[in-house]
This record gives sequence, structure tokens and C-alpha cells, in this order.
Amino acid sequence: MKHLIVSAILASISMCPALAALKEGDRAPDFTAKASLAGVEFNFSLNQALKKGPVVVYFYPSAYTRGCNIEAHTFAENVEKFEAVNTTIIGVSGDSIERLNDYSSDPEYCAGKFPVASDADGSIAAAYDLKTLELPPGFKDTRGDVVDHIVIERTTFVITPDNNVIETLSSADDGITPFDHVDQSLAVVEGLAAARR
Repeated sequence: MKHLIVSAILASISMCPALAALKEGDRAPDFTAKASLAGVEFNFSLNQALKKGPVVVYFYPSAYTRGCNIEAHTFAENVEKFEAVNTTIIGVSGDSIERLNDYSSDPEYCAGKFPVASDADGSIAAAYDLKTLELPPGFKDTRGDVVDHIVIERTTFVITPDNNVIETLSSADDGITPFDHVDQSLAVVEGLAAARR
């Protein structure tokens, strides 16, 4: 029963209208954040990443929850395709950097293939006009650990090197699945690469 309630809460994040989220043509706010890649902390800078090519910034509710696990695993499986078109992937959530150190290195999820960043105070989400909420006390993740941080609505932004949002993918607006966030953002960056040829 408790898992059904939790699933309903996480699903409600996807069902709430995300009308304010940045849209195509908006300028993407720069951000720096503590991030983890394969369990190693570093400072991620969006502006630095954009110097290499497009960046896929995907916001997700919480590490070690069902949809987020699927999304992280799917990004990890496809990371080479993103790298082939000079695209950086960065996941952003309200998780602490300590949780993300585990998650980023977990072979079932990020598998050390791309970084995830901590937005524990929700400031990055706010800059991208995304909603956050708190889960009920005692809510547990798939490992049985209590999730005591804010959760951010599942939204993916594809950002071009000139800091423009070229695509916004929102489960709230579009009803797309965690798999779709990966597939559709990959199609966008592959299209950008083809247009440059």
C-alpha cells in the first residue's frame, strides 16, 4: 500500500502542469553545482560543458526511485551515441552529493558513464522555472532509504552551445516516459549534428 502511495506522489509530479518551464528559444541560465561522476565529486559548470557542444540537462525527482532509475540506466546505455555528436549529459536532482556519489557509480543506473548534480536547495530548478515539492515523512527509495530531500519535476532541456534551449521535454506537459526523455533528446542532438554537416 505504501508503495502505491509513493508511486502516486511521484506520478503527480509528472501530471502537474509545467507551464512555466523554460521553452524552446529561451536562454538557458548558467549554473555550477557539485556533481558526481563514477562516485568522484567535482564542480560541474554548464558554460564549460557548452564549450564542447550541446548539453542535455535532465531534471529528475530522486535517485533510487523507479522512473529515475529507468531514466538513468537508459541514458547510461546510450551515452556513446550522445558522445558521438559531442553532447554532454548532466542529471540534476535534489539529492545530496553523498547520495549521488553512490548513484553515479552504481552499475545498474548511471554506471559511471555520465555525471549527476546536486540541487539540494532547488535553486537550479527555480532558475529553469521548475516546480519542487517535499515527499511525506518516511518516504523510502528502492534501497529502503528515507528520501528526505525536495523532488523536482521530470523535465529535460536540450541546450545549444549559444545557451539557447532548443527543446523542452516534460512528462507533465507531454506525458512522455523516462525512456522518451532519452530517445527524444538523442534525436534532437543527432539532428543538430546532421544539420552542421
